[in-house]
Amino acid sequence: MKQEGQGSMTAAILFGAEDLRLAQVSIPVADTGEIIVRVGAALTCGTDLKVYRRGYHARMLKPPIPFGHEVAGYVAEVGKGVTQFVVGDRVVPLNSAPCDRCFFCLQAQHNLCENLLFNNGAYAEFLRVPGRIVEKNTFILPDDVPLEHAALTEPLACVLHGLKETGAKLGDSIIVIGAGAIGLMFMRAAQLTGLDVMAVVKREDQVKLAERFGARQVLSLEESAEAGDDNAFVESARAMTPGRRGADIVVEAVATPKTWEWAVGMVRKGGVVNFFGGPPSGTSVALDTNRLHYGEITLKASFHHTPSMCRTALALIASGRFRCADYITTHAMLSEVPETFKKMLMQSDSATKREIKTAIVPDAKNTFSEVAE
Repeated sequence: MKQEGQGSMTAAILFGAEDLRLAQVSIPVADTGEIIVRVGAALTCGTDLKVYRRGYHARMLKPPIPFGHEVAGYVAEVGKGVTQFVVGDRVVPLNSAPCDRCFFCLQAQHNLCENLLFNNGAYAEFLRVPGRIVEKNTFILPDDVPLEHAALTEPLACVLHGLKETGAKLGDSIIVIGAGAIGLMFMRAAQLTGLDVMAVVKREDQVKLAERFGARQVLSLEESAEAGDDNAFVESARAMTPGRRGADIVVEAVATPKTWEWAVGMVRKGGVVNFFGGPPSGTSVALDTNRLHYGEITLKASFHHTPSMCRTALALIASGRFRCADYITTHAMLSEVPETFKKMLMQSDSATKREIKTAIVPDAKNTFSEVAE
């Protein structure tokens, strides 16, 4: 076990808006109930990019703070009282855990826990995992699951929670708006659930990408002749659906007012919209109340994940059916994290093709998919 003062490690620290730096910090030591994980792979994500752009997250991150939350690795140290893990175990520690005692937890809405405990710091050589997360939301990995695949557990759990909230059933039609990492995860998860998947994407290069991830039909804003007319564009999307009625389910995975409004226009009467993408606080949208009321449209928004859904996500990853390698399109070393986020930000503000996810590994001497203990 590591002792206090054993040494320092490299970690990416967020200091503010677009201010992400590498720093030498003390290697963490496990307190009672905690574990220390040697990071094998950490993944970039859209939430991290939004936080990088804004410089904070109201609930999860107030700088200066260690950065990153999609992670898998090896147990390097166990604190007093920890019995379910031993040094050397391959694990995926999730980024949060509920209290199981508050009003929302007692309603089985663990993702809305009033005392939800978050953990960040995946872009580092070692990560301290708080006792509550060790107890409730850390899982041992099957030997044949690469660490970078296991790190997809967190975003996939959020997607599966969102899909569950729509009440999707076999044969339903679904339109997914957006072809970022989350949109592509929704497409594949929906396809594996037995849904008829359609997609609305921004750029021409995303059409084949969406088809690869499960979309039977794809409408591109860049290619559409009606791109400048919202009503006509929405009608073009509805034209992909059975009877041109609109989809049974529409998932918005872009997080802009316009795409929220499109989603309501693309769903059928009696259908369900999931506003999965969250615009900044204070954002307003204009929705047709007549359509909502007389069409009996259900509007949902889903947030985060639960320990139960994390277990479901990991089981799907372990099955091989989710084809995790498709989502990890490039790799970078820990020393390259600041430049990686600068590149991601430039790509998000341009029409250039972008990576889906980058796997960050801490040591250039190790392979990308596994870091040997």
